[in-house]
Formats: sequence, C-alpha cells, structure tokens
Amino acid sequence: MKPDITQLYEAIGYTFDCEGLLRSALTRVAYAGELGIPKKNTMDRFAVLGDAALDTVIIESLLEAGEDDKGEITAKKIALVNMSVFRSIAESIHLPEYVYWGRGEEKNRIWENGRVAAECLEALAGAVYLDGGMDAVRAVWDKIGRR
Repeated sequence: MKPDITQLYEAIGYTFDCEGLLRSALTRVAYAGELGIPKKNTMDRFAVLGDAALDTVIIESLLEAGEDDKGEITAKKIALVNMSVFRSIAESIHLPEYVYWGRGEEKNRIWENGRVAAECLEALAGAVYLDGGMDAVRAVWDKIGRR
C-alpha cells in the first residue's frame, strides 16, 4: 500500500492539478508491462524531461548567484546534478515508496540502486514541469534541492 500522496505534496511543496501526470511519472515500465498500461504512461519520458528541467533550474540559480565563468558553472552544475545528489534527495522525500514497481523490481529492491532513485526524481520533476511549468520546477527544487 502506498503512503498518502499528500505527504509527498508536503515534502516537495507542490500539489498537482493533474494527478494523472504524477501517477504516470511514478509508474515503472516493468509495472506497466505487467498490467498492460501503455508505455507512454510510464516514468521514462518524464525522466528525460525532468533531467532537462532540473539542469535549467540549477544553471539559472548559479547565474542568479553571480557565477559567470563557463567552466565554474559547468563544474558546479555537475556537482549538483548527479546520481548521488538526486538519490539522496529522492530518499529524503521517501520517493521510492510512491513508485509503482514491477514485481521483479520490488523483489530485488531495485530502488536501492542509485541511478534508479535518481531517475525517479527526474521523472517527478518532469511531471511537475508538465503540470506547472518552470516556475513550479524552480519552487520544488528550492524546497528539496537544498536538503
């Protein structure tokens, strides 16, 4: 049984207007395949979008902080946008508990793999972007990215 979604909303500081976007962003391809859910309603496409949205938000925040050296911007962005950071954030908001895992994934606790937890966070960011735009992604990052 999944935790109450309002706890996730509190953790990220954002409430979805379209919960279907969130549901898709939390649905693994393996789970969808087991239930016959179309692949378009899974997290993969959301993760790609979320990765780009988070990159943009983080680079913008570096520019706003006065960073102006291309090399420094790149180095700082890489330090903030990496598997370890995203995994830590995903775990801090208990994101894996909300994800719909395939049976094999659940049995093997695949979310303990850093990349998988990071992808879940990226998928969440992608859904936030589609639901509320870049301002919503910025607000969520301001809340969870500073942990």
